[in-house]
Amino acid sequence: MNRIFATDGKFSPVKVGVQIAVVLALVGGLLAFVVNNKTVKINLDGRVSSVQTFGGDVAQVVKSANIDVASKDQVIPSLESSVQDGTEVRINRAKAVDVTLDGSARQVDTHESTVGGLIKQLGVKDSSRVSLPADATLDVQGTTLNISTPKPVTLIVRGKGSKLTTTAATVADVLKEAKVTLGKNDVSALPATAPITPNMTIKVSNVDKSRTAVVKDSIPFDVVKTNAPDLDKGTEKVTKEGVAGSVEKTYRLVIVDGKEATRTLVTSKVVAEPVDQEVKVGTKEAPAPTPTPAAASGGSNTGAAAPAAVNSGMWDRIAQCESTGNWSINTGNGYYGGLQFDIQTWLGAGGGAYAPNASLATREQQIDIANRVYAERGLSPWGCGWAAG
Repeated sequence: MNRIFATDGKFSPVKVGVQIAVVLALVGGLLAFVVNNKTVKINLDGRVSSVQTFGGDVAQVVKSANIDVASKDQVIPSLESSVQDGTEVRINRAKAVDVTLDGSARQVDTHESTVGGLIKQLGVKDSSRVSLPADATLDVQGTTLNISTPKPVTLIVRGKGSKLTTTAATVADVLKEAKVTLGKNDVSALPATAPITPNMTIKVSNVDKSRTAVVKDSIPFDVVKTNAPDLDKGTEKVTKEGVAGSVEKTYRLVIVDGKEATRTLVTSKVVAEPVDQEVKVGTKEAPAPTPTPAAASGGSNTGAAAPAAVNSGMWDRIAQCESTGNWSINTGNGYYGGLQFDIQTWLGAGGGAYAPNASLATREQQIDIANRVYAERGLSPWGCGWAAG
């Protein structure tokens, strides 16, 4: 057994104690190193790394890994949480992403690390069209994302319609998707850059403005009337037949999807002038009937006797309606007697043989003339013909 001696060859208990203390310190330090040293995984926006650390909480681990954590960043578990060997710390950076969703632009704050994660956060359908792939990484600043969700639209091309669901962003994109190529005469009702909205109708029409139409129309003739003193008043005689003229009109047409939409007059050319129709109008007055002596004196007519009254009951009922049954009435309105004859009808039916007007004739004489008119024209001359029963 070895012994410890002093320089003079004697045993030294002091030195032995010091050496033991040093050994114990070394052992304790080794034990502390083994116990406090930990391997911790850090997942920074999906990028995983391992660090050796003596830190007791997440904040110390993050600091030892030289990672700066902003106030808006998401740390799981929290910075105050303790860590053990094998603990995983997840750090999701706060990111501001410029998102245009169906044409509406806004900035979205997120802790997601990929485009796919942000799409789920926004609740957008998986079938939506996205400008970046789902596994693309989101930057803290500067990421721009365009999203177009599926939308039902109606597409009408040259008169034929169809319904489809599309994630196209603009009208031009829909036409391209539907393999519609616009010809020189094709016109879209909406601008190519118009954003797609749900239930939108996109109409493409073929508009042809190259056609014209020539139409011949008639020109009506005028009627020229001249007075004729040799013709009885109230009569007319055509002395020259009128002939319609003709005009040739040229129109510019607009044909939309095979159907005429509008026409515009371009030129108008008279092919034949109309010929006036000439008519003579009689001005000769009919001779006045010779009144009976009684009529000339203004009294009741006692001239020629009337035949036995026929249809007298019918005429009494009509007279009751026309003149309240007053057979000698003359109100000055141009109609006379119980059946309200005008002068022309009275004289034309032969009433002049009885009196100058019906109010001066007897009931029986008026009924006689009424029966003559009735035989030729029925009850149409009387507004109260309905009273005949």
